[in-house]
Amino acid sequence: MTPLLATALGVAVVAAARSTWSPCGLSMLSTITPMAERARGHRYGVTATWFVVGAALGGLTLGAVAALVAVGVGALGLSTTAVATIAAVLAGTAAAVDAGTFGRRPPFFRRQVDDAWLSTYRAWVYGGGFGWQIGVGFATYIMTAGVALTALLAALTGSPAAALLVGVVFGTARGLVVLLGAGLRSPAALGALHARLDSLEAPVRWGVTVAWAAVAVGAAAVAGGPVAAAVTALAMVAAVGIAIPLAPRVAPS
Repeated sequence: MTPLLATALGVAVVAAARSTWSPCGLSMLSTITPMAERARGHRYGVTATWFVVGAALGGLTLGAVAALVAVGVGALGLSTTAVATIAAVLAGTAAAVDAGTFGRRPPFFRRQVDDAWLSTYRAWVYGGGFGWQIGVGFATYIMTAGVALTALLAALTGSPAAALLVGVVFGTARGLVVLLGAGLRSPAALGALHARLDSLEAPVRWGVTVAWAAVAVGAAAVAGGPVAAAVTALAMVAAVGIAIPLAPRVAPS
């Protein structure tokens, strides 16, 4: 496994985890639960399985698009330095976007899944369909620039197989989050889960921003050594420094 692929996989998992805090992601944790599925006359385990499968297929779709781009990237024969430089720029930009440095921050593309499916279709249809929309990354609320970073790093590997793998990992990771509700047996337990997630939103958002900045610094080190890494680190500190005073006034896009 190349360092770039390992990085892309890590970014995919982190971006998927951050996406849990989207209105759509939180809605799934209320919609697909043992209580809700029992009330609809369905089995939670079956619906959740279809959701995860659908999410994995959504990730595969994302990976397939990235794989097409990867073919072109591979044909260019970019040097390690060039690839690392591009990765550093992409990750640094993602960190700045998530921080709100440019005056806007996620979420972008405010689209929810259609909850009318719940009363219209069978469990495998809405489970798999909701999962696909969640797993493809760009069909519902986008909570982090890391989703785009995932796809771009996957393409940057220059390997279609690697790009597909990154996409599937992203989609599967997004889908597995629905299992957080597997043990919920009462409305109080559901409320407690959502309260806990709400309390973690801000720390997770900033933690993810720092993660993208760390990727940028690491890639810069590969591209240009310690000096490039230091310059990139300073740029990231400046970007976050600009964003922090703006945070109370910068509304999500």
